[in-house]
Amino acid sequence: MSCQHSLLFLFLSGFITVITVSEIYKTDLLEGTSCTIKLQTRNTDKSYEIKWTHLSSDVVIQRKNGKIRKNTPGLTIEEDGSLTFESVSLKNSGRYTYTVFNNDGTQLDAGEKEIKVYANAPKPTVKINNKDGITTLTCDFRHRTDLTVSWYKEDNIIQYENNPKLLLTSAQVQENKPYSCSVSNPVSKEQSDSITVSCDPGPRLLPILFGFDFWVMVSILAGSGALLLLLLCVLIICACRSCRQSKQHQKDEKEFRLKNLQAPAPIKTDPDTVETSLQLTT
Repeated sequence: MSCQHSLLFLFLSGFITVITVSEIYKTDLLEGTSCTIKLQTRNTDKSYEIKWTHLSSDVVIQRKNGKIRKNTPGLTIEEDGSLTFESVSLKNSGRYTYTVFNNDGTQLDAGEKEIKVYANAPKPTVKINNKDGITTLTCDFRHRTDLTVSWYKEDNIIQYENNPKLLLTSAQVQENKPYSCSVSNPVSKEQSDSITVSCDPGPRLLPILFGFDFWVMVSILAGSGALLLLLLCVLIICACRSCRQSKQHQKDEKEFRLKNLQAPAPIKTDPDTVETSLQLTT
């Protein structure tokens, strides 16, 4: 019976060891800072062999019997077996495996831990682009791919999406409100200076004529043309009426002359005949 309990105890111990091996530790670090990855095995004898391996670069640091067998600049194995970085860099990102052996070469512990190193977020700048009546704000942060972008309007966040561009409607532009963007990663965050977006007429597409805007000048010329056309119509009407009156006057004169020509001529009498007629009557 005791043998069965012993076998059960060994099985459970092996199962727990498997769980310990599969555990992965993650942490986010800022470039240039120091870091210590703690070893889960406690009270590690200095005579034990401890080996750390960086899977991304095959960098190895190993200690056995209290002496460093394989050394890597910038890395140190502490007395308890923990791995210390003097100053982490971007190339230190990745997974690290560790194994612990006793003096007999029996593996006592193994595991895997992961660190991610990030550069400090730069201060972004906001650029404005007006094209075809559409206003676009662009958050410029030097083409970094590890950063998340957020947009603010008057210090109130308006967009959580990781999009470096923000499209504004004409109504938003007319509000003349300040906008800014921020970029962040798990260890740092920077925000741009606020920039006020105002209604911009954009580049002048039409020329200036005689010191006036093109459409103003077109309106002036159109008004002048209409006035000139009206004056011309008045002159034509007056000329037509004058012509009619002249023709009517000529017609009246002609009719008057015709009437004078058609009237009977007066009868002329002889004085001697008139006197003889008077005597006979008497």
